[in-house]
Amino acid sequence: ARQRGWVAAALTFDPHPAQVVAPERAPLMLSSLEERCLLMREEGIEQVLILPFDRELAALSPEAFARNILRDKLDARAVLVGQNFRFGYQQAGDSQTLAALGERLGFLTEVLPPVRVRGRAVSSSEIRRLIQAGAVAAACRLLERPYSLSGEVIPGRGIGSTVTVPTLNMDPPPKLLPAPGVYITRTASLPEEQRRPSITNVGYRPTFGAGRLTIETFLLETFSARPNAIRVEFLRRVREERKFADAAALREQILRDIHRARVFFRRLRRWAGRAPV
Repeated sequence: ARQRGWVAAALTFDPHPAQVVAPERAPLMLSSLEERCLLMREEGIEQVLILPFDRELAALSPEAFARNILRDKLDARAVLVGQNFRFGYQQAGDSQTLAALGERLGFLTEVLPPVRVRGRAVSSSEIRRLIQAGAVAAACRLLERPYSLSGEVIPGRGIGSTVTVPTLNMDPPPKLLPAPGVYITRTASLPEEQRRPSITNVGYRPTFGAGRLTIETFLLETFSARPNAIRVEFLRRVREERKFADAAALREQILRDIHRARVFFRRLRRWAGRAPV
């Protein structure tokens, strides 16, 4: 784009098209709209075009979408899509359709090959499957970043500070959640972006009979002040969530989990120190 004096832009929809045309099959999001925009900016995208998706837009034929949106409104010079790209009413158009329309309407079309990591094709469906299974380390490799959840810090029930270990608690955000369990994580205070090693439980606290899913994070190193909001980055799963005989047994297990997390971060620091600059 820069070589030709064009602007590198990305087109995204909000809400997700499936939430309009088939809400019962709509996937949970891997990132919020704001997060997507920040990630695309980090990759060199200069403009993010957010197109509100509604029934009227869903009813456009492939030709009408290419003509009215891509050419007339966006003045697209080149459009890059994946091999499994579908568009238009009832997904009637594909990448070949777009290429043919582009020849008529005056824009180039480039179909990108699938991205593969360690022989595995990268797709949102595969990443969702891994996260839902708790395989956050594998998801991290495909994303090339840790999967994360962000939200305000909320008051807990006071059990951690008096019975087990003190935690920062967060309500589940409207995103895909990792499978219930204990995870080695990295926690950032927001908006300061101070980052600390941590361990996080995603689950229902069965030892205490709680039925609502919670996200509870113990910091291995404390912040200078209690944050109002945090981002929790999931690095590796430690174990599944399970019910213990009593709070003392749970606390003993938490301390073992914390030890495993400390070992993980010590090894990570040693590896980072040996990595070439």
